Amino acid sequence: MVLFFSSGGDVSKTTRAFAFLTLPPLSPVAHDPAVVIYAGKDKHENEDLIKFAWPQDVWFHVDKLSSAHVYLRMPDGMAWDGIPEPLLVDCAQLVKANSIEGNKKDNITVIYTPADNLKKTGDMQVGQVSFHDDKKASEERYAVVVPFLSVFARQVRSVYIQKRENPIVNRLNKTKVEREVDHEQERQERIKRENAVKRAAAAAKKTAEAELAEQRKAEKAARSYDILFDGADEDDVPKKSVREMEDDFM
Repeated sequence: MVLFFSSGGDVSKTTRAFAFLTLPPLSPVAHDPAVVIYAGKDKHENEDLIKFAWPQDVWFHVDKLSSAHVYLRMPDGMAWDGIPEPLLVDCAQLVKANSIEGNKKDNITVIYTPADNLKKTGDMQVGQVSFHDDKKASEERYAVVVPFLSVFARQVRSVYIQKRENPIVNRLNKTKVEREVDHEQERQERIKRENAVKRAAAAAKKTAEAELAEQRKAEKAARSYDILFDGADEDDVPKKSVREMEDDFM
């Protein structure tokens, strides 16, 4: 079972990402158009989410405490290190609210990283993850425990949450929908859509290149004609003899 939430404007605009979702509309708050936030209902569902997360998904977790695994599905054009602050706060407040210990505490840190940076090995407990990029950051360093695992991660960022904001949590919870998800089917459908977009882009590029080649060919032909025409004008001018030029001089 997966829990889906919506942050921001009209959630009908999110159907491209989750065609099966029908959520009530919201007034624009954190992001417009609305974006989808989702989480596993339990640690076993979290295992599937780790495995089937999309390339544009960003993973959130309370630092050093057990919490839900929350994912943000970024819209086109958004970068994980450029997520708008209101949207970050929505995700972080949702994570905090779904942490038994973290929900009771003030001044907590929520960490986040691209979902494809998550690493799962066979010796880990259910719901436990590490990161592919675990090199020490040169400027900002975050001690990450998820749970009981501590590393320094360059690809991990953090957002500080002073306290629970009930208006934010309540707004998000009003959009909550629980769904059984066939993750493999969703993956296949996503790949088909992405391949269709790539094919369309390749076809458009090929057409543009062909049109440009024809344009250059026409321009080259026009230049050749102009040179030929100018040369013909010079040939048509009658040439004077030496005697005629001497007479002109006289």
